[in-house]
Amino acid sequence: MKRIGFLAAGLVFLMMSGCTAADGNLMLDDFEIAVSGGPEGTVDFGAGNGSNIQVSESTDIKNSGEKSLKVDYEAIDGGYMYIARGFGLDAKNTNWNVKPSDIKWEEYSAISFYIYGTDSKANIAFDVKDAGGEIWRFTTVDDFVGWKKVVCSFDKFIVRDDWQPQDADKNGVLDFPIRIFQFEPLPGTKGTLYFDTVELIKE
Repeated sequence: MKRIGFLAAGLVFLMMSGCTAADGNLMLDDFEIAVSGGPEGTVDFGAGNGSNIQVSESTDIKNSGEKSLKVDYEAIDGGYMYIARGFGLDAKNTNWNVKPSDIKWEEYSAISFYIYGTDSKANIAFDVKDAGGEIWRFTTVDDFVGWKKVVCSFDKFIVRDDWQPQDADKNGVLDFPIRIFQFEPLPGTKGTLYFDTVELIKE
């Protein structure tokens, strides 16, 4: 009985502190959520200047767990969109599986995610917001079909030069802890994409 209680307590601890795999990678987010938007939402998303986006959960196409994040979109020239999860967003329930302040960031060299592609040739930006509020970008291309792991080395991110928050420190240094990540299909394409399994990659 004591052993069962110990195992249960250990499971609760893992759920609260994120999930570290055998290879040392740390699961930040696997989208095992009921997707909703707005102030009480679980995903902070939106679009403007003519672009359109719908975000939902998928149970039939997923990489891990029971769900993935499904994005139906049309990205037009001059438009924009974003799909974000993390800490300090306008939506209140977008937190990852682990708090940024609890992560030993110096132990990790990259952040990765899985994307289900359709060979649409769309350029897809993956942005992170650092401790100083500055936005950094990594870009990949949907030139494949099915699930693919995209690994974004921290030294390959570049500062966004098209827009930064007014309160960003704009110091040109990727300051840890990272607090937010977001996906953005870039203008000129439309279709459906699926995202899943966001992890920090061990050095």
